[in-house]
Amino acid sequence: MEKYVIIDLETTGQTPSKDDKIIEVGIVVIENNKITDHYSTLLNPSMPIPPFISNLTGIVDKDVEDAPTFKEKANEINDIFRDGYLIAHNVPFDLGFLNTELANNGVHPLSNPVLDTVELSRILYPKAPGYKLGQLAEFLNIHHNEPHRALSDAYVTAKLFLNLKEKLDSLPFETINQLLKLEKTFKSDLYPLLKERYEKSAFSTVENENIVSYSGLAFRHIEVVKEKQDSIEVSYGDYLDSIYEKDGSMQQHMKNYEKRNGQREMSEAIFDAFQIHKHALLEAETGTGKSLAYLIPAIYDAKKTKRRTVISTHTTQLQAQLLEEEIPLIQKLVDFEFKAALLKGKSHYISLEKFERSLDSDQQDNYDMALTKAMILVWITETETGDIDEIHLPSSGYLFYRKVSTDTEGYIDPYSPWFSHSYYQKARKRAQQADIIITNHALLCTDMFNDYQFLPSYDKVIVDEAHHLEETASRHYGLKLDYINMQFILNQIGSTTEAKSLGKVLSKYSFDKEQLSLEKWDTIFVDTKYEVDDLFRSLFQYVVDQQKKNKSLSDIGRTQYRFETEKEDPKKWNTIEEMATRLTFYLRDLIHILAEIEQYFEKKEVLNKFDKDELKVNIELLQSFIDRIEKLFLIEESIEQVRWIEIETYGSRNAVYLYSEPTDMSQLLANDFFTRKQSVILTSATLTMRNSFTFIQNRLGLPEESFIAKNINSPFLYDEQVQLMIPDDFPDIKYGNLDDFVYATCEAILSLAEITNGRMLVLFTSYDMLRKSYRLLRETIDLDKYVLIAQGISSGSRTRLKKNFQTFDEAILLGTSSFWEGVDIPGDDLSCLMIVRLPFQPPDHPIYEAKSNYLKEAGKNAFFELSLPNAVIRFKQGFGRLIRSTNDRGIVFVCDARIIKARYGKFFTESIPNVPITFDSTPEIMKKAEKWF
Repeated sequence: MEKYVIIDLETTGQTPSKDDKIIEVGIVVIENNKITDHYSTLLNPSMPIPPFISNLTGIVDKDVEDAPTFKEKANEINDIFRDGYLIAHNVPFDLGFLNTELANNGVHPLSNPVLDTVELSRILYPKAPGYKLGQLAEFLNIHHNEPHRALSDAYVTAKLFLNLKEKLDSLPFETINQLLKLEKTFKSDLYPLLKERYEKSAFSTVENENIVSYSGLAFRHIEVVKEKQDSIEVSYGDYLDSIYEKDGSMQQHMKNYEKRNGQREMSEAIFDAFQIHKHALLEAETGTGKSLAYLIPAIYDAKKTKRRTVISTHTTQLQAQLLEEEIPLIQKLVDFEFKAALLKGKSHYISLEKFERSLDSDQQDNYDMALTKAMILVWITETETGDIDEIHLPSSGYLFYRKVSTDTEGYIDPYSPWFSHSYYQKARKRAQQADIIITNHALLCTDMFNDYQFLPSYDKVIVDEAHHLEETASRHYGLKLDYINMQFILNQIGSTTEAKSLGKVLSKYSFDKEQLSLEKWDTIFVDTKYEVDDLFRSLFQYVVDQQKKNKSLSDIGRTQYRFETEKEDPKKWNTIEEMATRLTFYLRDLIHILAEIEQYFEKKEVLNKFDKDELKVNIELLQSFIDRIEKLFLIEESIEQVRWIEIETYGSRNAVYLYSEPTDMSQLLANDFFTRKQSVILTSATLTMRNSFTFIQNRLGLPEESFIAKNINSPFLYDEQVQLMIPDDFPDIKYGNLDDFVYATCEAILSLAEITNGRMLVLFTSYDMLRKSYRLLRETIDLDKYVLIAQGISSGSRTRLKKNFQTFDEAILLGTSSFWEGVDIPGDDLSCLMIVRLPFQPPDHPIYEAKSNYLKEAGKNAFFELSLPNAVIRFKQGFGRLIRSTNDRGIVFVCDARIIKARYGKFFTESIPNVPITFDSTPEIMKKAEKWF
C-alpha cells in the first residue's frame, strides 16, 4: 500500500464529545514518495468560534458563515482515504474528531491503518528539541508558511513524514529487527514499513562504516584517538593582545563584537592567580562575557604547563553553551589545537550491555517502556557520547533508564567487548587526554568527597555559578531517603516467583530448594515492604501532628519539619526509632539471603557475570538503605548535621522524603578542596554584598591569606537602561494583610502590563502567593489580549515555559524559585521585571533554622551573617534577569517597601548597579513608567 493520506483539522475546541466542531479540513496525498494531491475546505460549525481559536488560526465567524457544513462534505472527505494509510500529527485527535463527525452524519467511520508523526518523530528523531509540528519543522528546515491553518499544517506533516520514511530506510538491520519486536505496542501501524526495510537491509551489502554491531545491537562507532599535542611559544600578554585588541581575532570572528574591558581584566586576574598558586573570588557582572574570559586563560595555562584544567558549572545549559558555542569560537581565535572534553557522573551514560540485556527480557512492555526502548535504539546509532541528557524520554522512561545506566554496572572486565564499547569509559579516556575538562558541581563534589577518584587528576579548577557550590557540596556530603525510591528498588528486586531481578536470576539455574532459603526470602521480603510502609506512614503522621506547632512550606509546596532526636516527643519518637531499627534488621536478613544465593551458585560455577553483578548491585542498594536509616535515626554523626522530613501535604500518607546535610560546610571544603588544590577560581555574577566577599568567603571556608578577590564591572549603562520603582502605598504584609497585598500586586501587574504590552516576568518567593495571584489575574485580566503563564500551574519545564513566554507578543510569566536565575530573556521579549517580596528564606526553613542556631551558638548574628546575604544574592540574581544586552531597557518594580524603609534595605540597593530609584505612590509610579517608556 503506497498511498498515504495526511490530514489536519482546525476545530472549535479539544473535545468532540462535548460538541466541539471541525472548522477547517486540510488533506495532502502522497503516492510513491511524492505529494500528488491536496484538498482543503472551511466548514460551518453552526456555533460561534471561540476567540482563542480565532487568535490561534485567524479563522473568524465571518469566514465560515457561507461555508458548507460537515454533512455536505462527509462522503467527499471519506472517499479520499480509500486504500491508504491515514497520517496525522497526533492521530487520536484528528481521527477521533473525524470519526465522531462521520458517525454523527450517518457515514461509516474510517478504519484505515494509521501512522502518527508525533510518535514516529519521537522514535526516529530522539534528539529533536521538541515534538510540536513547528519545532520539528524548524529542526528539519521544513518551510511552514501558515502555522495553525489546516492545509499548511497538512503539507508540513506530509514533508515531515517523507523525512521520517527516509530516516527509517537508513537504519541498520539490527535496529529494525529490535523495533519489530516492540512494534505491536505502538499506536502507529508500523509493521509493513518495518518489514519492508528489514527485508531490504537483510540482503543489502552496503554497510555504514560508522555503525558497529555486537550482540544484536547496532550503535555508532566511536574512536578516541590520542592526538599529538602542540606546545605554546607565545607569551600570555601577546596571546591576550592577539585575541582582544584592535583587529584581534575577536573582531574577525564575532559578529557585532563590542570590546568589553572587564573581559580582558578577568582573563588577566585568572592567569595571575594561576601563576602565584592562589585561589580567586571573581564577581563578573552581567554582560562581562565571563565564559570566554575564563576559558581563554584556562586553555593557555593547560597547554603551557601540560596539566589539565577543570571547569565546573551548576547547570547543564551552561555546559552545553561552553561546548557548542564558546569552545568552537576559541578554536577559531587561537592558532594552536587544544582538546576539551565533557565528563559527567556514571548515571548520565547508558550501559550498552545492560540495555542489550533488557531487550531480551520476556516481560511485556507498557507503551512508555516500548517507546523509550525504541528511542534509545535509534539514538545509539547516532550518539557520540551515550549521555542520556541528549534526548527527552517520556517521564516514566527515566525509571527504565535508571536500570540500564552505567551506574548499575558491576565490575566490567577491561578485556570484555562491552568495556571497549562503554560510553562512560570513552568519556573518561577523552577527559584524560583533554586540556580542559568540563564537568558539573555534582561530579566535582562526588570526586572531592571520595578522595578524588572520579575525575582525572588536576591542580587548577574554575567553578562557574559558584554561588551554588556550598549547597551542592552539602547535598553530596549529606543524604536523602524517600518512600517512593525504597519501594521502587524493592519492587525491582522482587520476590522469588516474580519476573523481576531476583526471580529472573533464579529462573536460569537449577538448584536444590532445601539449600536455598527462598521461602524465607519471600516472607521477609513481604515483611520488609510492610515495615517500610509502616515507618513512612508513622513519619507522615508525626509531621502532621507537629506541624501545628512548626509549619514550614518549601518552595515546591511540601511541608518541611526539622527533627532533633533530643527535642522530639520521647514517646512517639522512640516508637519511630524502634521501627527504623526493626527495618534495618529485615534489610540485613535480605542481604544475608542474597549473599547465600550468590555463594551457592558461585560454588556450582554456573553464575554468569551479568547475574553476579545483578546480585551484587542489589546487595549494595539494600546496604545503602541501612546506612542511610542509621545515619538519620540511630547514630550521631561526627560532623553536626541538620536533619529534616518533607511530606506532600496533599499526597498519599507515605509521600515522605528524609534529608540530612552538614550545618556548616566551610571546614569540610577548606580541608577537602582548597588545601588540596593549587588554584580554585570561583566566579559568578552574584558573590558580593555591598562589594564585600566576606559572606561567600566564610561560607566556603576560603583561607584568608590564600586568595585574591576582584569585582569585574558590567559594560551596561544601567543608569540609562533601568528604572527601579518601589510603591510606598502597598498594604503591609506584616499585619496579616496578605490578601490585600496580593490584590495590590495584581492591580500593579495589570497597570504595568498596559504600559509594557505584557512582556513581564513576575518573581514570587512562595508558591502560595503565586497561586493566589494567578487566580485573581485570571478573573480580572483580558485573556484575549494577554497570555498568562505560571510556573507549577501551566504545564511544562522551565525552558518550555520560557519558550512559550517568548512565543506570544503580550505575555506575563509568573515564576518562583528556579526562575530567579539562569533564565535569559534578552531584548524586547522582557520589558518589566516585578519582584513581589525580597527573597528571604522563611525563618522556619529547616536548613536556615539549623544554620542560624549554629551561628548564634558561635556568638554571631544569624540575620546579618546568613539571612541577609542570602537574600541579597538571590535579589541580585533576580535583578540580573532584566538587562542581558546593551540594547535592553526596562523597569524593575519591587512591591516590597522594606527595600527603602528597613534599616537593612540599603544592603539590597547598594549591591546592584547604580540605577535611578523612585519611591512614590503607585499612580505616580505608573505615570513615570509610561513617560519613561
